[in-house]
Amino acid sequence: MRRAGDNPRNIRGIGICHLYVDKNADLERALAVIANAKVQRPTVCNALDTLLVDERVASTFVPQIAEYLHRLGVRFSVCEQTYTLLDGLGFDLSLAKPEDFGIEWLSLTIGIKVVSDIDAAIGHIRHYSSGHSEAILTDDIHAAAHFMNEVNSAAVYVNASTRFTDGGQFGLGAEVAVSTQKLHARGPMGLEALTTYKWLAWGDYTSRV
Repeated sequence: MRRAGDNPRNIRGIGICHLYVDKNADLERALAVIANAKVQRPTVCNALDTLLVDERVASTFVPQIAEYLHRLGVRFSVCEQTYTLLDGLGFDLSLAKPEDFGIEWLSLTIGIKVVSDIDAAIGHIRHYSSGHSEAILTDDIHAAAHFMNEVNSAAVYVNASTRFTDGGQFGLGAEVAVSTQKLHARGPMGLEALTTYKWLAWGDYTSRV
């Protein structure tokens, strides 16, 4: 597993990816999306590392998602509030230290943290994210827009798995890489992102005025 400090944040290949479950999410439909993001290919850079859950739905949703993921072999590194909700229920559970939320797990381990609201989720992402892929699950269009505007990662999703950050999925053909830089290529990269160009200018003895 890799921690956020192991690599500069502008180097491709490290993806500490987050998914936030908003208070207005469809909790039943959220289960399969989260499982896809975590379990489909847990060793890749767009797999989910940390699940953030709004405290107003945490008491209901956290045990549900834990049971769903536990059946798929997932282990949990969790905040104190999550630990209280899950302790004694038979899950593979450990209490996370703050620095553990900066880990790219690359395995069937997921971090879970209960947050007070969407802004707390955004703050957590800004602190721990590698700028790769983040997602929100919500039926509130205003929450979705706020999240997309405030989270500055290479790929930001509403009601979709982080596993879509892929050149083939984005229609770029065979993927070359995923870039978390802001210049010049960002996100999934196909061949075009690795090409360069030059300007050819023809004048008629032209001077600039």
